[in-house]
Amino acid sequence: MRLALAQLDALVGDLVGNGERILNACRRAAEAGARLVLTPELSLWGYPPRDLLLRPSLLEAQSRALESLAAAMPAGTGVLVGMADPIPGSERPALYNAVALVEAGGWRVVGRKRLLPSYDVFDERRYFRPAEAPSVLELVSDGRSWRLGLTICEDLWVEEELQGHRLAGADPIADLQAQRLDLLLNLSASPFGQGKAALRRRLAARAATRLGVPVVYVNQVGGNDELVFDGAGFVVDAAGALVLQQAWSAEDLSVWEPAASQGSADRPVPAESAAKLAPQGSPTIPPAPGWSLFSLAEPEAPEQLLRALVLGVRDYARKCGFGGALLGLSGGIDSALVAVIACAALGAERVRALRMPSPWSSEGSLTDAADLAARLGLALSTLPIAPLMEAMEGALTPALGGPPAGLTAENLQSRLRGTLLMAVANQEGQLLLSTGNKSELAVGYCTLYGDMNGGLAVIGDLYKTTVFRLCTWLDAPESAACRAALGLPAAGELIGAAIRTKPPSAELRPDQRDSDSLPDYAVLDPILKALVEELASPEQLVAAGADAALVARVATLLRRAEFKRRQAPPALKVSGRAFGSGWRFPIAAG
Repeated sequence: MRLALAQLDALVGDLVGNGERILNACRRAAEAGARLVLTPELSLWGYPPRDLLLRPSLLEAQSRALESLAAAMPAGTGVLVGMADPIPGSERPALYNAVALVEAGGWRVVGRKRLLPSYDVFDERRYFRPAEAPSVLELVSDGRSWRLGLTICEDLWVEEELQGHRLAGADPIADLQAQRLDLLLNLSASPFGQGKAALRRRLAARAATRLGVPVVYVNQVGGNDELVFDGAGFVVDAAGALVLQQAWSAEDLSVWEPAASQGSADRPVPAESAAKLAPQGSPTIPPAPGWSLFSLAEPEAPEQLLRALVLGVRDYARKCGFGGALLGLSGGIDSALVAVIACAALGAERVRALRMPSPWSSEGSLTDAADLAARLGLALSTLPIAPLMEAMEGALTPALGGPPAGLTAENLQSRLRGTLLMAVANQEGQLLLSTGNKSELAVGYCTLYGDMNGGLAVIGDLYKTTVFRLCTWLDAPESAACRAALGLPAAGELIGAAIRTKPPSAELRPDQRDSDSLPDYAVLDPILKALVEELASPEQLVAAGADAALVARVATLLRRAEFKRRQAPPALKVSGRAFGSGWRFPIAAG
């Protein structure tokens, strides 16, 4: 029995378009002789659909989309489609996170999710009820009966010693051990996280050895709002060894076939029989636009991070209807990195930058911004803000009893720049990219209605030290192949040593440095990571050897900046805990 793994990039809520994408994959899989096509979790909706699931009209549209798919399915090929299964009655939640088997002429629900995550960015218990029993699909292929265990995403995440925690409740893998399976299938929508792809494979390998069968894992790919899904589906054999790897961060259709000896479902195949389960090869599939039809080795950590950010920007712009992007290019390292990511995501011809010098802007920063724009090939305009600063000073002096000074004057410069950027973006229909980093957002070293303006915070989940490390890698020879693949200049430095080595500064007053207001980032970032991602208390950090006064200061800044973060643009999530939907702290709190 040939299986096709359809790694899809869905548009959330586009039931018709997503159904067409599934059908396209099924037609191409059928040409390759696939009996069953696997698609990701909630593939008909795109993940996460959030409160779209509460709209009755969309649930009705789901039924029409499934009927339309069934009417057009190739004969002899079925597809597992992620969908929302309505539950009759007045109790809420009134849905299951489910899987439907769609074949020519009809469809039926064949599986339901048991473990519903409600941590970090997930909130599934708002919409779904957990299923109480395991799901097994019996399927006939070439006269042979197959028993397929069906799990959905979190159902595989039950190994506390591997992942550090697990949801309370059933162990779906344990409950499948008595089901005499031939294969275990997992339909996922698992967002990108550094090191997460390897963890998924370890979890699948553990499930394979517990059940004595191969595990087939298919994952969503693409960016949906602040979440980036890296795809990277795979198959492991009954011993947990990797036998098929799908593309990383690209749509992919792969075909896999277990050995003929796997089929009768008389008993589970023991781990020692794993040699019989080698893949039978991936038949050539006719190419189609928008698809990657080859397997990619998993990139190294810096490349993973870069590609995830590029994918996030590309899909955010595409799915929100933006044809191009705009950013402020200061000559600093943050805006330089965002410019590189934007050019890789959209093409330099669709990216525009503004230099907005004040009397305090250094000549070196202006030169660095121009040199970077030339290396990338993006359009750069210069809009000096000194005349606007003078006009603002004149307008405010009567109300203030004197000219604006200190932090007020500094914030006015940032707000003038933010206003100019928004005006150009509005006029030209561009996506304004915010260039602030996570360290700044954490401690409030950013200006509302100024440098925080924008539709997407590209590096809002990267600490400043991470920004430096990623830029150092980008300028190293090791990044050349990745840069070329992303359409960036492959030879020589990209960011540039002048940008990478200058002391960080907002240049809002003479000789200003970030270190005037903040600890060095090498000291600050580990404290922030402990407070934000590990939820450590100040007392725990002090007990571990951190300076008590410094920790208290950073913790206070973090708490007081909460109101700014509530008004920030969405930030692409790449860490264990990002500011956004997975960070739910009150503004007014003791």
